Amino acid sequence: MIQLSRFLIFFFIIVFWLLLGCKNSEKVNAEVDESKAMGLSDAFVDDFYMGVAVNGRLIDGVDSLGTSLLKREFNSITPENIMKWMYIHPEEDGFDFQMSDKYVAMGQRDSSFIVGHTLVWHSQLADWVEEVSDSTEMVEVLRHHINAIMGRYKGKIQSWDVVNEALNEDGTLRESVFLKTIGPQYLDLAFRLASEVDPDAQLTYNDYNLTAADKRKGAISIVKNLKSRGIKIDVVGMQGHWNLKGPTLEEIEQSIVDYYNAGVKVAITELDITVLPNPWDLEGAEVSQNFEGDEKMNPFPQSLPDSVEQQLASRYKSIFQLFLKHREKIDRVTFWGIQDGASWLNGWPIRNRTNYPLLFDRNYSPKAAYHEVMGLKK
Repeated sequence: MIQLSRFLIFFFIIVFWLLLGCKNSEKVNAEVDESKAMGLSDAFVDDFYMGVAVNGRLIDGVDSLGTSLLKREFNSITPENIMKWMYIHPEEDGFDFQMSDKYVAMGQRDSSFIVGHTLVWHSQLADWVEEVSDSTEMVEVLRHHINAIMGRYKGKIQSWDVVNEALNEDGTLRESVFLKTIGPQYLDLAFRLASEVDPDAQLTYNDYNLTAADKRKGAISIVKNLKSRGIKIDVVGMQGHWNLKGPTLEEIEQSIVDYYNAGVKVAITELDITVLPNPWDLEGAEVSQNFEGDEKMNPFPQSLPDSVEQQLASRYKSIFQLFLKHREKIDRVTFWGIQDGASWLNGWPIRNRTNYPLLFDRNYSPKAAYHEVMGLKK
């Protein structure tokens, strides 16, 4: 009897360790499978780059969940703010490359396609630039700015948004400090300087509402004018700050085709789809009115209803079906934020709202929209 008891004890110990080993093995396999899980960049590797805008928390490594998501899902990065003039060139004779150096190092570490954003833009300028009134002086300001920044990252940053948002809605040139001082030829100057500093870099004109007919015509005019003078321009960046209904798929498609026919590829930049109403969408409302704290403008403060979640998923699916149809014309698709909580749309055009414009929610989990997009490649 004693021998039988010892045998049973020994038997149960063996069974226990075997079960524990199987459980650990399953855990290891799950971890391995997760690390090998296909992300957006894997799914669309034969179509175009899948990019994302990165903020300071990602660049500094503070957002560990975002960093993990970035590595798994995306193979192109764009700096959301840190390379804009007021941050990288705050003083006339002083540059601050601390964050941009970290940004480039992060991209190199992850073997990402790295985008520089942005060299020439009327907004988020350093105050001292606004005070320049002489044409010759502004030419030298642009020369110094572009040479210093592009020269530092030559061969490291593969693509540059050279000029950003130079057009009015009617397709005419915006009355920026660069237009006032230098004239329309500031675009020629910017792209020529950029091509001289790094002849191998991809050069982009980037703007919003480029699906609108008048503005599209203006952008095509920029492309054709540059090319007619032998100045390098490779891409038109169509900012995708869109909503659940507009622009229409027909407008998006026509724009992609028109830009490609003008001799450049298309990048879908700054992609996000707002699910919230904006003041100018309300009947009888004016943009100048104050809608702070208006519940009508922030209808989903806690969570997104399933019905709207499905609308968003359907919208993303339709848009990516279109992108795949024209894959040979598209260079990259870049989302403007890693997850909903990091989106600038929570603070624009009305502060302190809760928006849900991206493929990942505030817990860094894939949404229905993500699954619909990924489903197109299965």
